[in-house]
Amino acid sequence: MDRRSIIKNAGLAGVLAAGMAPSVHAQSTLRWRIASSFPKSLDTLYGTCEVFAKKVSELSGGKFTISTHAAGELMPAFGVLDGVSNGTIEMANTASYYFFGKDPTYALDCAIPFGLNSRQMTAWMYEGNGLKLLREHFGKVGIINFPMGNTGVQMGGWFRKEVNSVADLKGLKFRCGGFAGRVLERLGVVPQNIPGGEIYQALEKGTIDAAEWVGPYDDLKLGFNKVAPHYYYPGFWEVGPQLSLYVNQKAYEGLSSEYKAIVECAAAFAHTDMQAKYDARNMPALKTLLGQGVKLHAFPKEVLSASFKVAMEVYAELNDTNPAWKKIYTDYAAFRKETNLWFSLAEASMDDFMQAQKL
Repeated sequence: MDRRSIIKNAGLAGVLAAGMAPSVHAQSTLRWRIASSFPKSLDTLYGTCEVFAKKVSELSGGKFTISTHAAGELMPAFGVLDGVSNGTIEMANTASYYFFGKDPTYALDCAIPFGLNSRQMTAWMYEGNGLKLLREHFGKVGIINFPMGNTGVQMGGWFRKEVNSVADLKGLKFRCGGFAGRVLERLGVVPQNIPGGEIYQALEKGTIDAAEWVGPYDDLKLGFNKVAPHYYYPGFWEVGPQLSLYVNQKAYEGLSSEYKAIVECAAAFAHTDMQAKYDARNMPALKTLLGQGVKLHAFPKEVLSASFKVAMEVYAELNDTNPAWKKIYTDYAAFRKETNLWFSLAEASMDDFMQAQKL
């Protein structure tokens, strides 16, 4: 073989090595676990873990597999933040406002009363400063966070008795998720933070007087209408609650660039998938509930107005006492103001017109 042929073949080998070696060598077989904060019976919330894991496997050609685990299998529903932080498990899917007791700032990764709706939340995370700011916050506990799901505006929950005024809230033992309790307790509510799988039993036994979860599709599965007939809307404390993927920072940094990209893309896919499922499934489920005798109510404007006033007071107080909250909420609030100006124009006017038509 002549010299030029050797150089030519060596050059081809170099090109093949440069183009193929990373995908061959970096894509080593890997098996991880993901813990959910939700029971398997909720095929939307727990199901997003399965959607995510399946997509990771597909994108990696079956080399990166993730086993999914419901709340209680590997750790308690509310133990997942610590579990990922300390490396007990590589990944978790949860609602970050569950951890507001550690720091109210976590709620900004999910939902706060009168916050961003689902599209606005996604815009703030991906196109605003949301993801950057929240990653700085989660980095303090060794976690990389990704948006992975959103339910859209939730319902206000199930009540044994009607709520006709703010006075009716006083002394009400109400299961509500996350940060909502900080606001509602100032109106006399006694908030209860109970995992999804334990709500029905508490409501049935009378341990609580009312409970909210997500919306008709999940609520029908959980059977709340059997023990509390009054169904209220909207869940003003969960305007666009985002679910999140937590990844242990050291484990994530050990991934190849290809696997990091796969995690990011699979989480974004699961994020969209969850919202689509709720938007498609909630109305048929609501029709079923109404057919079973559920009484549908809108919260009185008095309740909404009083709650809004109190929420703004709570946020102002946190700005004065919690630097981490202030840093992120200041950006969040500015984005909320700007995006609501836009949504009030074309979006809201088109919605108002279409929802008034006989289709």
